[in-house]
Amino acid sequence: MTDAGILPEDKPIDALVSASAPDLLSKFDGLIAERQALLDTGVRDPFAIVMEKVLSPTEAIINGKPTILLGTYNYMGMTFDPDVVAAGKKALDDFGAGTTGSRVLNGTYHPHKDCEDALKEFYGTDHAIVFSTGYQANLGMISTIAGKGDYIILDADSHASIYDGCWLGNAEIVRFRHNSVEDLDKRLGRLPKGAGKLVVLEGVYSMFGDIAPLPEMVAVAKKHGAMILCDEAHGMGFFGEHGRGVYEQMGVEQDIDFVVGTFSKSVGTVGGFCVSNHPKFEVLRLVCRPYVFTASLPPSVVATAATSIRKLMHAGEKREHLWKNSRKLHQGLRDLGFKLGTEEAQSAIIAVILPDQEQAVGMWQSLLELGLYVNMARPPATPAGTYLLRCSLCAEHRDEQVDQIIGMFAAAGHSVGCIPA
Repeated sequence: MTDAGILPEDKPIDALVSASAPDLLSKFDGLIAERQALLDTGVRDPFAIVMEKVLSPTEAIINGKPTILLGTYNYMGMTFDPDVVAAGKKALDDFGAGTTGSRVLNGTYHPHKDCEDALKEFYGTDHAIVFSTGYQANLGMISTIAGKGDYIILDADSHASIYDGCWLGNAEIVRFRHNSVEDLDKRLGRLPKGAGKLVVLEGVYSMFGDIAPLPEMVAVAKKHGAMILCDEAHGMGFFGEHGRGVYEQMGVEQDIDFVVGTFSKSVGTVGGFCVSNHPKFEVLRLVCRPYVFTASLPPSVVATAATSIRKLMHAGEKREHLWKNSRKLHQGLRDLGFKLGTEEAQSAIIAVILPDQEQAVGMWQSLLELGLYVNMARPPATPAGTYLLRCSLCAEHRDEQVDQIIGMFAAAGHSVGCIPA
């Protein structure tokens, strides 16, 4: 006889587990088999690339050879900015490697407040809050603002962090067709009068690089009495006069209640944030679970972010160069005969759409062998049946690098048969 909860010493654990006990990972067997079949063809794993050395915002050593980077989201090239790197080194010396605590306990250091001050300066808002990642910023803000009994109305193509924020907060989720103002209006009109409503939009949608029709959507949301949260993760830095994002460029700054963003794109480090003018905003520091119950960013990280943000306020020339790069690459790929996600360059993201996984992987591998790294995307990150190579340009890409990239796409496309010879 044994005490409750104590295993008999003479029986191994596996002998006590029923032979019919389900393997909880068996639901992924199809994906495991598909991935293995792909690797058995001799291609490299597109989702396991290791950069042995990063030489600059636009170049790295991959597989022992110099490679142009066209899939990093390092839009403004701030990762190697001397002032940004120096700020991080100084904060590491002054404050150590980490805080080992939450922001509401021992995890708020001077660099955290300075970073929030930099955000308020950059966005011209009264309030700013910094999260440990951009994912947590959406998770925290959306789940805290809208809870049980409220409604969240979001674009069907919204980022995973937006969907997860909806589920964490237990609000009712209402999807509308991607970028459809008409469908947004129709679905808002069906909701109960007087119910709490939050419309979540993205300035730039990261898979195809298309932008939202924010003025029309904001007008519809306001007509139905909804609050608005706009994710500017892929718009911060190079959209708008001050680089605040698509919502600034389209003139709806005064109508957006909350703006969420990340430090892992144009800012060049890691972290997330939300800025707002809402008078009750500061209460979120006490009730937002992904803010309260996680360790704060290392001081060296927020110090680099603050320095980068302040430099982005005066980065007009870099913004112009990035837009020139984007238009040139988009036109060059269209001229070669590739199918792209947008008719014209709408952002720094250019999606090259392939008909199936075989051609997508073949193009991706061929480009890597030629010395170009891009992102390969497939379902469920993309719509069902959609395979693409996602290119993200950087303000530090030189003119001759963009010419090289177009040449590499031509060579790879011909070898794989994606474009006519």
